[in-house]
Amino acid sequence: MIALTAVSDAPLSLSAHVDAVSGPRAGAIATFLGTVRDHDPSVEGEVVALDYSAHPSAGEVLASLAARHDADGLVIAVTHRIGHLAVGEAAIVAAVSAAHRREALDTVSALVETVKAELPVWKREILADGSHTWVGVV
Repeated sequence: MIALTAVSDAPLSLSAHVDAVSGPRAGAIATFLGTVRDHDPSVEGEVVALDYSAHPSAGEVLASLAARHDADGLVIAVTHRIGHLAVGEAAIVAAVSAAHRREALDTVSALVETVKAELPVWKREILADGSHTWVGVV
């Protein structure tokens, strides 16, 4: 069951995602919280923020990606943030509940990898010196 999918410019809440997938059938809840870090090995300089942009279809695409990982007994919640994010802010939150831990852990991992590879979201890294570089744009 898909409990929540969204592409949002509002700060993300891990607890809201856990609440969305919680229930009496959940023997395990696996989560992923992806945050903005202060470095990128592919660029020189300190990263101070990311600006995320999304294609207008990103919300629909995210729902489709989550549905691809849905299976009997699972409950899935995933949100990707867009807009200006400072170091430390959450860029993606995912939670999956299942009867057993392995299924929850495997599903949240696969879901995050799919979102990273296929969601039409791009980021511009802002460096401490004021320069920037686009990531994920061909």
